[in-house]
Amino acid sequence: VIEQHSGVFVVRDDLIAGGTKRRILPPLLTGADEFIYASPAYGYAQVALAHAAAAQGVRATVFTAKRKVLHPRTQEARAAGAKIVLVPTGYLSNVQAKARAYAAATGAALLPFGLDTPAVIAGLAAVARALPITPAEVWTVAGSGVLSRALQAAWPGAAFHAVQVGKAPQIGRARLWVAPE
Repeated sequence: VIEQHSGVFVVRDDLIAGGTKRRILPPLLTGADEFIYASPAYGYAQVALAHAAAAQGVRATVFTAKRKVLHPRTQEARAAGAKIVLVPTGYLSNVQAKARAYAAATGAALLPFGLDTPAVIAGLAAVARALPITPAEVWTVAGSGVLSRALQAAWPGAAFHAVQVGKAPQIGRARLWVAPE
């Protein structure tokens, strides 16, 4: 769904269970029975993976920092069928190390941070190119920067802005804005 507000087009991927990356994950979830993701507590890729894995009939396992109360996105991933592994001392580097060790021990497929693969970037770019818009300016949130880089591939003539919401993202040629939160 695309909405227009005061001349600004908004692509409403928030209306898709699992969001933007959910659109392109299903064909990528092949070659394993279980897919592992190390997620920041607030990360949305954990939700995309959970919904896509459920649709594909494979298992999703999300490693994330242990918290007193699960973040709503982790709760959504669990509700969508993902196994949640809570990691004490949950710095992302520690969460990633635990996920790597689990994947090595079980033979499960470990997905990279932000789902940062050429196939994901190409898939997102193809989705964007298929939209009935060619924007002159694009604003995105940037956790890993994957979405911003994919959209830059789709619309090379546009000016890009990325709002950082976590660690320093890889944003290509976008202008970076840091959310104060």
